[in-house]
Amino acid sequence: MFVHSRVPMTAPPSPSIPSSPSASGPIASGPIASSPVSSGPVRAVVIAAALLALVGCAGTPRSMAMASPDPLQSRVTEHRVADDLLTAGLGIAGLRSPVPPAFDDPARPTADEARRRAIWSNWRGIADLSPGGGFGSVDPEPQPVPGREFSALLRLPDARQPFRALVQLPDAFDPARPCLVVSAASGSRGIYGAIALAGAWGLPRGCAVVHTDKGAGSGWFDHAGGIGFALDGTPAGRDQMLEYAPEPGHDGRPLVAIKHLHSGDNPEADWGQHVEAAARFGLAMLSEAFPGRAPFTPEHTRIIAVGLSNGGGAVLRAAEIGAGWLDGVVAVAANVHVAERGRPLFDYASEAAVLMPCALLDARFDDEPNARPAGTRPEPWQQRCASLRAAGRLAADDLTGQAAEALARLRAGGWTDAALAAAATSVSLDLWRAVTAGYAAAYSRRDGADMPCGYGYAMLDPNGLPRPASPTERAAWWSDSAGIPPAAGVTLIDAFATGPDAHLPGLLCLRGLWDGGGGQAEALRTGVAATRVGLPPSDLPMILIHGLDDGLIPEAQATGAYAAWLRDNGRTPSYWTVSPAQHFDAFLGFPQFGGRYLPLLPYAYRALDALWAHLETGAPLPADRRILGRPRPFGATGLAPLSSEHLGLD
Repeated sequence: MFVHSRVPMTAPPSPSIPSSPSASGPIASGPIASSPVSSGPVRAVVIAAALLALVGCAGTPRSMAMASPDPLQSRVTEHRVADDLLTAGLGIAGLRSPVPPAFDDPARPTADEARRRAIWSNWRGIADLSPGGGFGSVDPEPQPVPGREFSALLRLPDARQPFRALVQLPDAFDPARPCLVVSAASGSRGIYGAIALAGAWGLPRGCAVVHTDKGAGSGWFDHAGGIGFALDGTPAGRDQMLEYAPEPGHDGRPLVAIKHLHSGDNPEADWGQHVEAAARFGLAMLSEAFPGRAPFTPEHTRIIAVGLSNGGGAVLRAAEIGAGWLDGVVAVAANVHVAERGRPLFDYASEAAVLMPCALLDARFDDEPNARPAGTRPEPWQQRCASLRAAGRLAADDLTGQAAEALARLRAGGWTDAALAAAATSVSLDLWRAVTAGYAAAYSRRDGADMPCGYGYAMLDPNGLPRPASPTERAAWWSDSAGIPPAAGVTLIDAFATGPDAHLPGLLCLRGLWDGGGGQAEALRTGVAATRVGLPPSDLPMILIHGLDDGLIPEAQATGAYAAWLRDNGRTPSYWTVSPAQHFDAFLGFPQFGGRYLPLLPYAYRALDALWAHLETGAPLPADRRILGRPRPFGATGLAPLSSEHLGLD
């Protein structure tokens, strides 16, 4: 094991940055090294110089948001041989395995084991890794990329809780031609939540990649045991620095606290600042790694921001923080709230949670196999129609009329039939309730024991009562969870559940927080208003991508509204809409999805290529495109491999 001193480090000789995103550096040999990092005087000077240089280049009135975040804790690790930055040593075969990498001691994973499993989990949660799904046909399969990682817990001014930042520095990085790709995790995922997007594109190119969990992440806290997660991803108690440590008042109770939802920070309001601060941390770590080239600044470092879903919204929020520090942005299926157009997530998600089960019973969806099997009408969906009628929310007396009425309301709210068909999966997975219950707590700044509308999170015993998590169950949370339960055995508790449609009382309460009155509703709407996006610099190159079949973040309410608003204000983004494409590439490994929809990641990689060409050679940004692809056909052995012809780009 190599122990890193606080003397600034030097890197092995590195070649020029490869010209193709499929290129990768050689696989180095030697053991993995991992050591905690403490601060030191030389490092402090280097970091301060890089941070101040970036602040000076910003030229923005939001100077308070750009105050330098001091690392609360930091760590450096090396990843080579049986490990690497992009696949954690698993390679494509290991990433495709349905069995997660094991912990030698299931209750006490090592930091290396937790990291490897987290990378496996986040690849599989974002990308279609199935044979024929695109990797190995339209895009190169992920290959090992050796290098180092710089991890830190940072805190924004006035925030209660820290957020994670991670710099992945490949050995192929060329300090004479520095490039930095900054990204935020999709959804509420942990620190590796953008590995399949930013990592897959940037690391093989030789760029350093900076990740942030943007104040969300998988560092849950178990109140029953007083256990959270340390910087290295392993379980730890309050006597150590934790990724998330709520106030101890609820310790001993069988409750699970979620950083995104219960920190009291409403982190979504500051997602842009998380991204910008992560970029500054990235420049500081480059300055430390290459002191002969320090300080690294935006003036001499190409900085590209890219994100998917919530990560896409985060990089768009980062783009509004002044001019001069970002060279370009790619945002994919972004969850972005435009005040002048569209609708915020909580509005359309709480509406969908109430109405969508009933609306999908309309005859319009009889021929949509991804909405429901032909000829079937799930009993819980029928009950939702009846319950809404009994509650005076629908006027029709029969099921046909009730479904038609619910559908008409969703259409009036901006939902397309294509998006509704794709959204049926979210209904079946109870995703709308999970999203709205959790986000209500975040926007209202409520803790895990006082969530709006009677919700909470815990493990359950056979009688459905909250129980403490076992050490083995808890140990896997950081690696396995996607950030918001239900996940990794942690369940959403619904204290309002009653009657034949048990979920409806809680959902109506949540909807009332949006369109009702009272202090709780006002607090939630104030929290939502704080997430509104601002305008980026007028000359910032931007490529926006959204699937027209997106059933989680409807295109018209999010990226479509944002692109139109930019044009209203003199900006000229490049906007690609893709059909048929929905929100979750990971679902495309199931034949019923892979044979119906196209993945978004191949378009994201091509947008990054186009942005790179624009910055490198002055090539014009691509024009707006309405891309009409075609799904993969079924053959004798299953789905045909994805090809460029399916993508509609030739």
